[in-house]
Amino acid sequence: MITSIRGGNLLSLNNVSKEAILEVLDTAESFVEVNKRTIKKVPALKGRVVASLFFEESTRTRLSFETAAKRLSADVLSLAVASSSVKKGESLRDTISTIDALGIDAVVMRHQSSGAALQVSRYVPHVHVLNAGDGQHQHPTQGLLDTFTVRQVLAEQRGTTGLESGAELFQGLRVLIVGDIRHSRVARSDIAAYAALGAEVRIAGPGTLLPSSLEGWPVTVVDDFDEALAWADVVGLLRLQKERGTGSFVPGLGEFTQSFGLTLERQKLLKPSALIMHPGPMNRGVEIDSRVADSSQAIIERQVTNGVPVRMAALYLTIAGTSEGSDND
Repeated sequence: MITSIRGGNLLSLNNVSKEAILEVLDTAESFVEVNKRTIKKVPALKGRVVASLFFEESTRTRLSFETAAKRLSADVLSLAVASSSVKKGESLRDTISTIDALGIDAVVMRHQSSGAALQVSRYVPHVHVLNAGDGQHQHPTQGLLDTFTVRQVLAEQRGTTGLESGAELFQGLRVLIVGDIRHSRVARSDIAAYAALGAEVRIAGPGTLLPSSLEGWPVTVVDDFDEALAWADVVGLLRLQKERGTGSFVPGLGEFTQSFGLTLERQKLLKPSALIMHPGPMNRGVEIDSRVADSSQAIIERQVTNGVPVRMAALYLTIAGTSEGSDND
């Protein structure tokens, strides 16, 4: 069990303790203020070099990580995979070795293959590796920013702060995750984070979009979606991932929306205090109605905003932290 990511890597949330998650969330609180300044920069990682390697297309995560690194005063090397030697058949190991030879401190990597980030951490054990999404495996910073956002909003509703609340706000919190669980690395990281912090997690979706086995998953599958919506304090919607073959798992988008889409009518089933989330990009009119996505209960834009301070915290702790007392294997 990883008790701190200080001086280590961030590859997955499956084996990360509550204390390690809270350390990231608490550190991110201090960086929220930095992002509100006129000059949004601190010298925490001055002189450090972060390589941004995205082998899959990304807008939010890539820009968020690169913005985070620059606001910590790190130098950023961004690999354009479409015009790199990867397109000529260069292996992942050789690509990483080439970049490592330039003198880097950390790699932020998104890859279409599950386990790719772990492999890179073995190729270059002296470099800090942060997983920005690997196949259908994990997307740890998304899980961290989602729990950070929930804690932030709930704390504001109580007139307190996330730092003061710690993990208390997650005790007994009811979280419903809906949609393509089978292919979603976001679902896996969110479930791990919420469960570690003490929340109760339920999942909903067509049987074809649920994992073939849920053994070891700290979740309950719901039978009645409408009933689960009335139960939930937080509803996390997932994108139907066409690039991972979702289309072959559902008869049609219209049928999915009818059965599991958060429509305007279904929104009325939610508690007035319930929060609606989505990692983006959204398929408006499929998993979520546009009017629901733009409603006051939706905190989707805040998720995007919080991606920067949370990723600043992850970069700071892994690169500038000390590994003393932590287990990051």
